[in-house]
Amino acid sequence: MLSSVPKFPVPFTKRESRGLSNVKKAGTAFVMRVSDDEMEVVEREGEVEEVHDHSLVQGSRFSCDELYIRAQPVMIQSQPTHAKPPLDVFAYWACNSELRFCNWPFSDSDDESDLHDQCHLMDKAGVAEDAFFELNRLHQLAVKVEVRNLISALETDLMHEKKKSACAIVRVDKYVESRREMDRKLDIQYQRNIAEALDNHMTAVQRDHEHRSQIEERRIRNEAAIEEARKEKALQEEKLRQEKAKAEAKVKLELAAKKRAEEAKLAALEDERRAAKEAAEREAIETSTRAASEVAAKEATGHHIDASLGILNGSKTDGQPSGNILKAAENALKLEQERLQKYKEFEEKTKELGLSSNKDFQRHEQQFARRIRQISGTKENVRTKVNELIKMFNDPLYPQPINVAVFVKKIISYFEVDQPSKVTFACGHVIVFITSQVPYAMDLLLTELHRVCIYTVPKHIDYSKSAFKSKEDYYKMIGYREENGKIESTEAYLKRLACYMKLYAALVQTEDEGIQNPHGLKEGWAWLARFLNALPANVYTGVALEVFLQMAGFALFRKYRSQFRKILKNISGNFLVALKAQGEKVKEPKLKQVTGNIQYYIEKNEFLQEPEGWKLQGSLLSGTMVPELDDPHSYHHPSNYSRSYQQYSSYY
Repeated sequence: MLSSVPKFPVPFTKRESRGLSNVKKAGTAFVMRVSDDEMEVVEREGEVEEVHDHSLVQGSRFSCDELYIRAQPVMIQSQPTHAKPPLDVFAYWACNSELRFCNWPFSDSDDESDLHDQCHLMDKAGVAEDAFFELNRLHQLAVKVEVRNLISALETDLMHEKKKSACAIVRVDKYVESRREMDRKLDIQYQRNIAEALDNHMTAVQRDHEHRSQIEERRIRNEAAIEEARKEKALQEEKLRQEKAKAEAKVKLELAAKKRAEEAKLAALEDERRAAKEAAEREAIETSTRAASEVAAKEATGHHIDASLGILNGSKTDGQPSGNILKAAENALKLEQERLQKYKEFEEKTKELGLSSNKDFQRHEQQFARRIRQISGTKENVRTKVNELIKMFNDPLYPQPINVAVFVKKIISYFEVDQPSKVTFACGHVIVFITSQVPYAMDLLLTELHRVCIYTVPKHIDYSKSAFKSKEDYYKMIGYREENGKIESTEAYLKRLACYMKLYAALVQTEDEGIQNPHGLKEGWAWLARFLNALPANVYTGVALEVFLQMAGFALFRKYRSQFRKILKNISGNFLVALKAQGEKVKEPKLKQVTGNIQYYIEKNEFLQEPEGWKLQGSLLSGTMVPELDDPHSYHHPSNYSRSYQQYSSYY
């Protein structure tokens, strides 16, 4: 079997025949057989493409004298045309005496002497060896031809693959070039689009610039027109001011002459007054009693006259009331008397206008009340309500004095109950703006406030059995109300007193840029000084002072700084001490509460904190309101302003 053949060649040695020396020589030809088993092995290894079953290969006939022929098959291994020829060829030769094995290496060399040298021959085998050499040489030539054919085929395939690669590279180059051309076209198109978009944008910017320029030009023209109107108004106001100054100078001269005459009369009557002092004191007691009854009757009929007028006129001597029951500063009483005199004159003229007109003013009063109730702590709301109220003031169907009287009445009645701080401050702005346009309205409003709350003067009336018939008369004198034949409780009176003081404090601390408050912080500072110098410490004055500090203390501190701190120190060292002593004396809880509130306000420096609603939401009214100069019905129109001022300035 081929599997028993060693992998490497082994030199042959002569051996004796194994019991075949007596076998008869055969005269037939040498035959090589290839068994079916060995062909199956070759097929499994993939080395043979086609084998004929049970085939015999005829060998060359030659004589092998004295050569022992062994009955064993010999295989000739055929190689496929595409396989590499084997390096070794194994041949088995049968001779009459010996068996020789030869190892034939195949190479690409044509030197037959090398093949001959590598072969180990047996004795007496020359003819078979020549045949085998020839067969081997032919086989080598066939193998060389086959190898050359394979190399040629490989070269042909290689050239074909090179051509295919070259074609593929050419196609790739063409594709790259086409892509570059496409990208170049796209870039050109994109640049064109960018240029068009830029051109459109620049056109739009130019149009916008032209539009803005036109708007700016219109704005400049409008501002120039407004400035021209303001200049004209200023000229008219200057003319009016000069005329008013001349009239005031004339009035002052007349008043100075009258004053000198009065001073001469007073000097002549001084001795008589001193002699009649005691009689005046007795008369003052009777007068105060009559005044109390008169106040009750006038409140029932709706007349607005100060309840303390009888005491002021009947008991005043050198600025101080007799019996020391009226506590007030002399300047405060003089101002109150002047305002009360103006109020009386104004009231008489409004009555005449009301009697001469057949119109029903009830609906008109309801419109005033509704607009006052709609006031809130926002800039837009204040501006709207001011414009609406100004238009109502200039309504030609109703005389302006009647409108002013209705406005004052509705403002005072609106604050009979407690209102939020932001609403109170907003009403202060509305009042200041309207009174800056209608100056006499402020005096009327203050006179009405003094009537309903004497602590806005400020003044206080002490109880005296000799001056008042009963406690009820005293309570009516200081402002208590009578409801169903009974005097209201002190708690209800103090609540209303706090509401009126809240309005007064909000009014004096209101300041807007461009608007002159005729009763501003200067008057508030004077009120505080007169209050502390003249009024005693009790529950009424304590409530009035507490509310005033809470509403106006922040604004007073911003303006007066260290002076205001000195005032607070004076309050803490004098007023609060007296208030605490009064509380221990009368054992009244409300007095103790008021004392604690004022002390807390001073100790915690609450005057450094801005009160709630003190500043309108957004910018101040003066910064946003523009008078409607083009509206002929507006109060701001120069013709209406000058006409109304000339018509009603005679009331003063």
